[in-house]
Amino acid sequence: MRAELLPGNRITLLETGSAYFPALCEAIDAATHEIHLETYIFEDDDTGRLIAAALSRAANRGVKVRVLVDGFGAREFPMKLMPALEASGVQVLVYRRKISPLTLRRHRLRRLHRKVVVVDARLAFVGGINIIDDVHATGQPPRYDYAVRVEGPLIAPIHASAHQLWKLVAWANFRHRLRALVHAPVIAEPCGGVRAAFLVRDNFRHRRDIEEAYLDAIDEAKEEIFLANAYFLPGIRFRHALMDAAQRGVRVTVLLQGRVEYLLLHYASKALYDALLGAGIHIFEYHLSFLHAKVAVIDGKWATVGSSNIDPFSLLLAREANIVVSDEAFATGLRASLETAIDGGAKELKREDWRDKPWLHRLASWMAYGLVRLMIGIAGYGGKH
Repeated sequence: MRAELLPGNRITLLETGSAYFPALCEAIDAATHEIHLETYIFEDDDTGRLIAAALSRAANRGVKVRVLVDGFGAREFPMKLMPALEASGVQVLVYRRKISPLTLRRHRLRRLHRKVVVVDARLAFVGGINIIDDVHATGQPPRYDYAVRVEGPLIAPIHASAHQLWKLVAWANFRHRLRALVHAPVIAEPCGGVRAAFLVRDNFRHRRDIEEAYLDAIDEAKEEIFLANAYFLPGIRFRHALMDAAQRGVRVTVLLQGRVEYLLLHYASKALYDALLGAGIHIFEYHLSFLHAKVAVIDGKWATVGSSNIDPFSLLLAREANIVVSDEAFATGLRASLETAIDGGAKELKREDWRDKPWLHRLASWMAYGLVRLMIGIAGYGGKH
């Protein structure tokens, strides 16, 4: 299904938490009616406490504040930040709170990975940035990630999606009394010149919307595909689409995580390097800090920013949200930011670099890849994806 691009929007790119968190706090402090916040991680650190305090202030002045967090990514949130938020009048729900470490059943792997905030039904934030300190360790540069600030007609589907998910989780948590929501009137008048779409991945009607949007844009690419992804483990269709593009003369550049954050996915991704490099795809690994971006620019006019990685967990299991933008100015700005990341902190890999790795290193990568595929198969999502 092709993304429905709505005209008349103003989309502002926010690079790293240094731009995102001040913009988010400003919007929360200016709220007068309603705030809806969804996040995978809501950490009890300086940033988490800053955002929590802003949400509490809003609730104290009568704003209806709803916070939805993931039961795994924010597993300490109910014990640490949640009590004070609820005491101030914030409504809080936890998505799939019960977690068993001894099962790979699909309900455990289905996570709320969206990062969406809607304020007064007039502006929204969508992207990949969690509520957590931007700096992984003292003295290091911030995580490299993006979000967008949205105003205009696109607010209507973002607002509707946030409220629909809140109601669904309220029922699942037996919090039926929370389902009678009073919605703020949606302010979605045209205010800019950007055509954009809001895409979600869920387990109902929108299982492959984000993936299909990527594949459509890749198939139509004529000059350049530029992807940046924290966890890159594409399925067969996605890999072949990228390799086919490279074979027809499109320059395909992939910026990936160079540091080890999640061991299994880090090594599993490397198992695909030889085939991708052999097809003419340019792979860069970012080492300056942790790369957390989930963005793309194609032919200098199509772009996406969101929460969805190009891996089976995001594309097949998790709840995700991306913005797709058709606008040359926006795409040019995002591409320039990615070029800056490459110039300042990334190294290009060559095919011989991978083949010169010790055989134990390559074996570990293939074993990690096999384990990830096994996990997805056990969860019931095997096959040709």
